[in-house]
Amino acid sequence: MTPRPRPGTEPPGDKPATALAQMVARSYGTLALVLQGGGALGAYQAGVYEALAEADLRPRWIAGISIGALNAAIIAGNPVGHRAEKLREFWETICKPPFLPATPAFDSSGWPLPLQNGFSGFAAWRALLEGQAGFFLPRVPPPFLSFQRAANPAGVSWYDTRPLRSTLERLVDFDRINDPRSMRVSVGAVNVRTGNFAYFDNTQGPLRVEHFMASGALPPGFPAVEIDGEFYWDGGMVSNTPLYKVLSERPCHDALIFQVDLWRAVGELPRDLAGVTERAKEIQYSSRTRLITEYMRLTQENQRLLHDLMELVPPERREDPAFLRAQAHASGALTNLVHLIYRDKPYEGHYKDYEFSLTSMRTHWQSGLADMRHTLAHPQWLEPPTPAKPFVTHDVHRA
Repeated sequence: MTPRPRPGTEPPGDKPATALAQMVARSYGTLALVLQGGGALGAYQAGVYEALAEADLRPRWIAGISIGALNAAIIAGNPVGHRAEKLREFWETICKPPFLPATPAFDSSGWPLPLQNGFSGFAAWRALLEGQAGFFLPRVPPPFLSFQRAANPAGVSWYDTRPLRSTLERLVDFDRINDPRSMRVSVGAVNVRTGNFAYFDNTQGPLRVEHFMASGALPPGFPAVEIDGEFYWDGGMVSNTPLYKVLSERPCHDALIFQVDLWRAVGELPRDLAGVTERAKEIQYSSRTRLITEYMRLTQENQRLLHDLMELVPPERREDPAFLRAQAHASGALTNLVHLIYRDKPYEGHYKDYEFSLTSMRTHWQSGLADMRHTLAHPQWLEPPTPAKPFVTHDVHRA
């Protein structure tokens, strides 16, 4: 892979990129980045963000679940000019095995498919056996050899995630995250005791390292994380995308939203047990993104219709309690949702979400970078919708 200049040292953006950033800033009150969960596939989101940074498109709201929450922490917790650099450092850190020598990154695109698949499977097996440096390590002794019931739910898991805490504390400025004037941050998790989904948001209280770790605490691999006396697991167990949060709670002004998914809802019929496992993950973790999108499109169209109807009410009737109640449900806001979905590589198997080799990580990153660059090369996709069609969606992929 050709080395890229460090973020912050690149030459100034060309005129089209500058014009695009100016158009977006002029047309939208909210620019949001929505990041789905997907483990090792999350490097795709990092590539997407790098392309946004190249175009000087700066999200004002970032929402994530699981690995999306960890990427969100790195982005929101660093200065604008260093975010892509810190994302690279994060992924280079967690994609190294902790004990045996790391396999260097290389271009395997010319290899026969069975050989690529074998290497990818071996990397996933190593992650299960050894863990990943700066991320998680196997518990010793393993849980099935422990004869004492753990007193603390945070100790019940196959892996210890304390290395992840150290990595986040090293790479993330939480004081910066907790300044909502810089960027709004939302991450999702599920309460283990109640089973209820919860969002942690820096406009409602300070976010700590525990909030981001809780969002990615997928059982039984990773332990529950305690926050204010309650224990939380990975938000992907209930909903693997924070799209609904952004669509339902954004301020009443026009919004451009980049939704970056790591699992696709549409796929092929499985032909073996490995295919069954992979397809089941895709269906489970795609989290009905299209259903949410369609529901919110209809909702916003109705809100716009109510808004337009209320403009016809004579001024002398606008103090009527019925008018004021209806006004609370009306909105003239416009939404442009740009949807990018990671597409599987031919060599990947059901273990792709825990295959952390440097080779695959850089391939995922490059895919996200290329997909987002392709999107930004079509500025008409980012133009604001019209009042007649207040909610538009673009499903964007390379040919």
